[in-house]
Amino acid sequence: MPYREGFVKNRYVGRTFIMPGQGVRKKSVRQKLNVIASEFKGRNVLLVDDSIVRGTTSREIVQMARDAGARKVYLASAAPPVRYPNVYGIDMPTKDELVAHDRTIEEIRELIGCDALIYQDVDAMKRAIGSLNPKLTGFDASCFDGVYVTGDIDTDAISRMNGNRPRVEETEEDSSRLALPNPSE
Repeated sequence: MPYREGFVKNRYVGRTFIMPGQGVRKKSVRQKLNVIASEFKGRNVLLVDDSIVRGTTSREIVQMARDAGARKVYLASAAPPVRYPNVYGIDMPTKDELVAHDRTIEEIRELIGCDALIYQDVDAMKRAIGSLNPKLTGFDASCFDGVYVTGDIDTDAISRMNGNRPRVEETEEDSSRLALPNPSE
């Protein structure tokens, strides 16, 4: 298959998945990526992204490809589904904001709007990384498999950590599940 760049990235727009607020994230995706329409018109395309966290970027790039004339849009994630929050230093969203949490691949595909969705497999990822360095006996993949290597993280610990996080605003596009329960209610 020929590889082509279908989007030009604006290097002055940062990582959208950590931006505050769904509206800001959605607008920033359109500012971050500019479509090269000639790469999409009349074609079936496979878009490859490093990971899918909230699904905002994925949903936008799929729609941008369709708007540019793609017949079919397939999406592949180089990472497994991000189903659990990261608690070891990366400011990742709560589990309810993760597009893959408690959803099947088909449900995620429908939310993103692509014709097919392909994810990396967790066990295959672990084997591949392990084969690069046989001395490596394990590593943290908690955001993919929910196994926290320190052994002291459970649902209660995550709830305590998220207690100070601001509530996520609900938008029409994401009304299926973005409003978080307020612990004080």
